[in-house]
Amino acid sequence: MKNLNINLESTFWQKPSFRWGIAAVVLFLFLSEHRIYSEESPSRPNIILMMCDDLGWGDLQCYNPQSPIVTPHLNLMAKNGLKFNRFYAAAPVCSPTRGSCLTGRHPFRYGIYFANTGHLPQEEITLPEILKQHGYRTGHFGKWHLGTLTTKIKDANRGGPTKTGRMHFSPPQQHGYDACFVTESKVPTYDPMLKPKKANGKSWDFLKDRSKGFPYGTFYWNEKGKIVSGNLEGDDSRVIMDRAIPFMNAAVENKEPFFAVIWFHAPHLPVVAGAKHVAPYSNYSQYERNYYGSVTAIDEQVGRLRKQLRSWNVADSTMFWFCSDNGPEGKAKSAPGSASLLKGRKRSLYEGGIRVPGLLEWPSRIDSQATTDFPAVTSDYLPTILDALQIDYPSSRPLDGVSLMPVIEGKLQKRAKPIGFQSAKQQVWMNQQYKLYSADAGNSWELYDLLEDPAETKDLSHDFPDRVSSLSQSLELWIKSCKNSDLGMDYPSIRNNQ
Repeated sequence: MKNLNINLESTFWQKPSFRWGIAAVVLFLFLSEHRIYSEESPSRPNIILMMCDDLGWGDLQCYNPQSPIVTPHLNLMAKNGLKFNRFYAAAPVCSPTRGSCLTGRHPFRYGIYFANTGHLPQEEITLPEILKQHGYRTGHFGKWHLGTLTTKIKDANRGGPTKTGRMHFSPPQQHGYDACFVTESKVPTYDPMLKPKKANGKSWDFLKDRSKGFPYGTFYWNEKGKIVSGNLEGDDSRVIMDRAIPFMNAAVENKEPFFAVIWFHAPHLPVVAGAKHVAPYSNYSQYERNYYGSVTAIDEQVGRLRKQLRSWNVADSTMFWFCSDNGPEGKAKSAPGSASLLKGRKRSLYEGGIRVPGLLEWPSRIDSQATTDFPAVTSDYLPTILDALQIDYPSSRPLDGVSLMPVIEGKLQKRAKPIGFQSAKQQVWMNQQYKLYSADAGNSWELYDLLEDPAETKDLSHDFPDRVSSLSQSLELWIKSCKNSDLGMDYPSIRNNQ
């Protein structure tokens, strides 16, 4: 051994295999440091954000076994993935929740206080913008409702050559999407461009003779700002999926990860369903059978998509989320949608207005029949997805969501960061156990123990005044933070950092 004289230069470095090994290690360290991944890496899963419109927490049998609605594919999705028992929409109405999905921030931070109010500002940083910078193909399909889509012709609720149409023009292609097939707001859930001469706004049986229909007044638009006119007949959920699937297929064929947002209109009013989907509900009223049928039609498209993902051999590496944007429409005694035992409905910050179905299927990361009582919210999508991809959020502005990756990995059961809600004069501050609620902008309070009383039947505010005081002070600070954001205080620092 003592006579062994090793010349590193001649013994090792001159060997090509050694030099290539050193180069591979250096490259690996560089990629790890800069978080750059190959297109085939499992660290870049495909991502689908699917959302229904006004679907109640009690509408799906996987949450409410008494529901009459036939949803076998969603039942399977719940069985094969992770079911959130406490999943929340960020708002009790449409547009604000949708903004939270893409920004990770409460909508009061950027002026979307209610449906058909405000728009998604250009200064907001969105999921599609971030993911596009990391090699993802990005597409949005179905409802948009985060701004108008045209300033040239009258369209939907606000679009057109008016001050409102121009002020709130904010289509998906301005926010990081490569492709889109979208409407500004609601449409009938069958034959989406048509309505009968006498339409009650809630429901009707499908038109057997389309020539007798009248224009509904809303158009589908693409990423070029052009009206889409073909393949718009029949079930609207199928019409949407007919665009989403080719987009995903093209990405798979090109070995690109995709980010696909699929926001169905159903079961938002007016609910209309085709003959096949109303058939199981022939004994129900017109309103009920069309509502139930439109949900079953969604379920059919969920099954179609799940089958396609498997046929492409990408199901295991696809993070597939499903939720609703808020609770069910109407009064419990007269509207078909169900919040089950929960108090309140759409427009309410009681549980029935914001607790919604929440499912995640991701076979490579989630075992079947997983459930969690962790309170999650749509604002969690952005930080969760960035965490899964090991991407840093490119700003110091406040986020309201948290990463759910520790929950997905089974390492976390309790939420440390409370969830705040605002809608009209309603305010809520909610942690793992307690929910502080005000209907009048903080002039009076109600306190509920959601672990013991999810139906919010017993107000504990008079029993625990110290807890009310503590929670209300935290809520006040959060509301102040939202107001500062809404005044644009987040944006100058972001521009300086770019």
